[in-house]
This record gives sequence, structure tokens and C-alpha cells, in this order.
Amino acid sequence: MRYLWSIPAAAVAWFVGGFAAAYLKGLPGGTTLFVPPRLDLLVLGGLTGGVLAGLLVARARVAVPLVLIVATGMWWLSGNPWSDKAALITLLVASALGALFGALGARSSVVAAFALAVPMAWYALRPAGELADWRWLWQLNGLLVGAGLALLLYTACWLRGWRSAYFWVPLTAWYLAAFGVVAAVRSVDQAPAAQDTNATADAAMDAFFNSFEPLLREYGAWLVVAVLLAIPMVALKLRALPPAAPPPDPYAHRTNDAVLGDDLDWIDREEPRRRLLPRRDNTPENAL
Repeated sequence: MRYLWSIPAAAVAWFVGGFAAAYLKGLPGGTTLFVPPRLDLLVLGGLTGGVLAGLLVARARVAVPLVLIVATGMWWLSGNPWSDKAALITLLVASALGALFGALGARSSVVAAFALAVPMAWYALRPAGELADWRWLWQLNGLLVGAGLALLLYTACWLRGWRSAYFWVPLTAWYLAAFGVVAAVRSVDQAPAAQDTNATADAAMDAFFNSFEPLLREYGAWLVVAVLLAIPMVALKLRALPPAAPPPDPYAHRTNDAVLGDDLDWIDREEPRRRLLPRRDNTPENAL
């Protein structure tokens, strides 16, 4: 019965959670493409949708084939050419990996937090490309960067509580590296088609390493606020949980009646009634 709602919800989450960010400003006029052939959108959108689908289904053997079928069907419905095998394979691989990490995250939320770090960084940087001249752009980007980190730290402690707080340091480092990954993917996507492969790889590496210094300089304070915000979030979540159930009794199925051997059955016999005076014997011999 669980799959009756989780499978359709996972199919919707694959598209809405993974590709909704591409439609913040609306579709261009006259287009009907559901999955535009963009490298960053295919990789990060497919990964995000796959993670959400895996979390809903919570079974890798069901989630991975499901997202592959949905991704292939969406590619066919959107009218994208089948000849573009590189983009299609990118979408399928990203969706399958996301579904695998999401299914594992249903058992260990730390895995889901690491898997969602790159898509969270991608979402946090989207307003910068859409609102270049906005007055409050720094505040908005800082809020999104800090909120993304706080949600990741909160997600890591979702199942195991404070025991997963040991992963906060590597998770924060991976979240910062995710911004470099996003910058590298965008540089590859924006590279000219006739450009040499080595030049494209060098530009991607430069974009990856050059993204850390401005990120820490501009939004370092927001990252500290995100860690301070995640601490009360986890604490309130743990206080709201009911107390853990006691462990089951391994001997609950057994009765308390002891089984005695035949040599001890005298214990169950009724003890004779004791009298203070002996009973008078009225036999003829004693009467004389």
C-alpha cells in the first residue's frame, strides 16, 4: 500500500524538485521543452530529483528503475532529439545516482545530506544570475547560502540525533566544495563548442578553485549564522520526539509456570491440616 502513494509522489518530485528552479522567471515564449538540454540543469536537476524520489520510495531496487523510466519518458515527451545521447546519458546517470543516494538516505540521513549539498549550492546561486542589479542581492544570496547549510546540518541529524553532529565539519567542507563544482559545471556548459578539451578542463579547474575565496569573503558570516541556527533546530527536533520505546523482552513469549520433574511433584501436593490435639481414636480396641 505504501507504493501506491510513494511512486507517483516520487515521479512528481523528480521533476518539481529537480527542475523547478529553471522556471523561476517563466518559460521563454513558444517553447514546450520540459527538460532543456543544459549540462548544469541535467546533472544537478536530475541528481536533486533522484534524491527526493529515493527518499520517498526508500527502496533502491524500486527508486532507480523508476527515475530511469521517468527521465526517459520526460525526454521523449519534451521532444528532445534521441541523437543527443550525451545529454540523455547525463540525465539518466545523474537521476540514477540521486535515487541511490536518496534510498540510502532513508536509512542514514547523513548520506542524503551529502547528496543534497551540490543541488543546494546550485539553488543558492540562482538569484545571482537572475537579479544582477538588485539592491538586496548580497542579503538574498547570503540568506540562501546560510539557509542551505542549516538545512543540510539539520538533515544530517534527522535520524540519529546528536550522534551525527560529528559529520558537520566534513559536511560543511563538502558544501563549500559544492559551490566550486557548480562553478566548474557552468564553465563547461558555457564553453564554446569548438574549444579544445584541455582548455575546457583548465577553465573548469580554475572556476572550481577560484570560487572559494569570494564565497568565504562575502558569505562567511552567513555560514557561521547557519551553524548557530542548526544547533537549536536539532535540539528542538529532538525535544519534540516521543521517548524511545523500551527494548522488547526476549522472554515475553514464555510463561512463568515452571516445569518440575516427577521427583519434585510433591511440592504441588496439598499439605495435611495440622491439629493441636491428636484426633481421638474410637476403635473397639482403644475403647476397652
